[in-house]
Amino acid sequence: MTSYGFHASHEQFDPAELLACVRLAEQAGFSSVSASDHFHPWSERQGQSGFVWSWLGAAMERTALPFRTVSAPGYRYHPAILAQAGATLSIMYPDRLWMALGSGERLNEGITGLPWPIKQERNARLRECAEIIRALWAGETVTHHGRVIVEEAKLYTRPSRPPQLIGAATSAATARWLGGWADGLITLAGGPVAQLKEIIAAFREGGGGGKPIIAQAKLAWGSDAATLSADAFSQWRSNLISGDVVWELRTPAHFEQATSLVSPTDLHRSVRVSTDLAQHAAWLQDYADAGADELILHNVGRNQRQFVEAFGSRVLPQLR
Repeated sequence: MTSYGFHASHEQFDPAELLACVRLAEQAGFSSVSASDHFHPWSERQGQSGFVWSWLGAAMERTALPFRTVSAPGYRYHPAILAQAGATLSIMYPDRLWMALGSGERLNEGITGLPWPIKQERNARLRECAEIIRALWAGETVTHHGRVIVEEAKLYTRPSRPPQLIGAATSAATARWLGGWADGLITLAGGPVAQLKEIIAAFREGGGGGKPIIAQAKLAWGSDAATLSADAFSQWRSNLISGDVVWELRTPAHFEQATSLVSPTDLHRSVRVSTDLAQHAAWLQDYADAGADELILHNVGRNQRQFVEAFGSRVLPQLR
């Protein structure tokens, strides 16, 4: 049976508000939480970007839910530091953290001033970092000179069961590549269900058979259609571009420029927008039927508390 979680968008809300929201989500019946790991928001209108690893400790202490976050090792984070962060939280909150790794966006990782390579090279760096993290979790003393450098690193505080290391993908090609080495897949759902099916099938074909599939469903709900459309467009229009350009833009201002000609009618390409809770339930059921073991619901608007209440009382019971 598919489980349903809540997405804590650190680009859109300050950490205190998100902590309150995840506590409400737990009370409303959501089964897990994902939290974004950004240095910059997608737009100036969003206007936030808290440090997720500080927030995770507080959120895991105040709830009993499992948590997921997607980080990009090798740039902003050295893999040994991510390994230490995941190990520490897993000692304190056993089996509640799944760490996802992705190849990153220049928007966040470019702040270090390191060269931003092509996708193939970013994938190679990602795989290298994943192997370093796993070796450290296994108790090895790691010295590694490659795309990243590690010298005589050993983790002394390690959980008996390390976190799942989930791979992040938004394309079938990346999903297929992840299938052979990641413990599971996290991807996006918000457009046609056929896109999600293609990515899941590629992951399975690449070696991911039997591994968990997480899909973050992008949606927008509100009681008034005009207000809903305006809010969703204001908050999420910076994410309506697709293709490789998403990973190459450096600042929120660049995303604003790149989406200057999009309109609210373009939302449907990647966000499910409706005032009808039954319609949202049907869309989510389609994503579940496509093969998602866990659907994380990201309401892209500002009305997070109303969303949690409405979906907890009227949508999740239908889906279950």
